[in-house]
Amino acid sequence: MKKILRDSGHLIRLAGVFALGIAIFLLVRRAIVPPSFGQYGHYRGAVLEEMRARPVKYAGHELCEACHESVATAKNPGKHANVGCEACHGALAAHTEDPSGVKPVLPNVATLCVSCHEADSAKPAHFPQVISKEHAGDTSCTACHNPHHPKPGS
Repeated sequence: MKKILRDSGHLIRLAGVFALGIAIFLLVRRAIVPPSFGQYGHYRGAVLEEMRARPVKYAGHELCEACHESVATAKNPGKHANVGCEACHGALAAHTEDPSGVKPVLPNVATLCVSCHEADSAKPAHFPQVISKEHAGDTSCTACHNPHHPKPGS
């Protein structure tokens, strides 16, 4: 038994190194992991308050449609009925608060339309896809299509 204890010094040192490593890990973890981590599962609980503190940027299509009824009337029966106004026109909460002072930006249709409709094999087959250079050349999409009711010639 004495021989086993006499020759086990290297094992004791190894166990000490592991214990020191675990202690350092726990101290570093305590320093970098936020206290609210794990409050709601594998997430930081404080993130909810952080998100609520951010200013609202998006108004939602209901507010847009409240003032722009004619656009909503044209858009809702069409193919873009489920596309929110802010998907194309950008965040508009500031516009809803000050309609005369903050004007929505009209999108550049040369890049906007093709971002959804350029042919891509990853998109569903039923989704309208075009090869823009073959479809229209250098003609703007809005020359033939009304984006709020996108049918040819509308």
